[in-house]
Amino acid sequence: AEALYADMGHFGKRPIRTAWFAVALPSLLLNYYGQGALLLRDSTAASNPFYLLAPREFLYPLIGIATAATIVASQAMVSGAFSLAQQCMQLGYTPRLSIIHTSYKQAGQIYVPEINKLIAIGCILLVLFFQSADNLTAAYGIAVTGAFAITSILYAVVAKRRWQWSVVAVAGFLVVFLLIDLAFFSANAIKMASGGWVTILIALIIFVIMITWKTGRTMLTEILNAGSLPMDLFLSDVERRKPLRVPGTAVFMTSSPDGVPVVLLHHLKHNKVLHEQVILMSIRTEEVPEIPSEERLTLERLEHGFNRVSARYGFMESPDVPEILYRLRQAGLKAKMNETTFFLGHERILVLDRARGPKPGTRRAPTDADFPEMSRWRKKLFVFLQRNARSATEFFGIPPNRVVELGAQVEF
Repeated sequence: AEALYADMGHFGKRPIRTAWFAVALPSLLLNYYGQGALLLRDSTAASNPFYLLAPREFLYPLIGIATAATIVASQAMVSGAFSLAQQCMQLGYTPRLSIIHTSYKQAGQIYVPEINKLIAIGCILLVLFFQSADNLTAAYGIAVTGAFAITSILYAVVAKRRWQWSVVAVAGFLVVFLLIDLAFFSANAIKMASGGWVTILIALIIFVIMITWKTGRTMLTEILNAGSLPMDLFLSDVERRKPLRVPGTAVFMTSSPDGVPVVLLHHLKHNKVLHEQVILMSIRTEEVPEIPSEERLTLERLEHGFNRVSARYGFMESPDVPEILYRLRQAGLKAKMNETTFFLGHERILVLDRARGPKPGTRRAPTDADFPEMSRWRKKLFVFLQRNARSATEFFGIPPNRVVELGAQVEF
């Protein structure tokens, strides 16, 4: 059921229901009822009830079926990992990754090379560590029963916040299902020392990476926003100074839909020119799977050739800047790709030594209130993730020859 949702959740409820009730559930019932009937008739079959279901001459065909089922299941989990990685990335919990769409018709068919490599390395290490499938059962049991309990808790959260269930209904649901889930989990918890700790360790590593990236990006955004200006103040300054305007369109990518991007301030400070048309573009990911096409863009026309564009995407969608430009041309803006220059900020992050204070020319928040949010080793982890994340140019599908990056040194 978990694999079905992760794999087919892109396509709505109907494919999940059809696959479950037409194929998966009948097959599982036949399999497990058959094993139960065999054990009731012959208790010695408990040594291997699955393969003893069939006569001896059908052993090898049964092994072939089991192997094919294993391949299908592993592919489902790999595809599910790709989907979850994309959703985590869109929601801001992991660095930017390479998303390759393998279908022109189905947006959910994706391939993530970095995740694929990590899964391959992890599988090899697990095989070398556990040596046999029997030794792996403890780690597997903790993973599956832990997922059961977490799913029940998350379902209750959704029921209360989104479906407005009463507290009594949510509590009743949790009591019934958690009793079952925690009974399974506690039965497997006694195997923690014999391999179950591996599952907890892997989950802890992934959790630390996700929380560190989310917190680090929030801190970095606050530091950068501390140096921005209100838009009305900036426009009045442009009207007063009247900087040189050059032909073409400039797009300044910004994570904040308000204020003036720091990269625009740096550009005007150092280059002392502005393009005839300036687009301030922010791309936001909403906590919904998809955004309807007609609700994708919001265009706000400002004074002196400035325009603010906000593009909204769901966490199952990938941003596409060329598509945004195409929509802007339809709205009447000059947004041809070969006449547009994209300005992106490139931050070089240094972990601040509090005793020594910030270096000259670096940017950080005016107070030390941000320091307690992350320890020094987590800040270094964030710097490592930042340096190895996929570039914004590749992630947003912007032609590299149309991009200008302006660097800034930021201290945490």
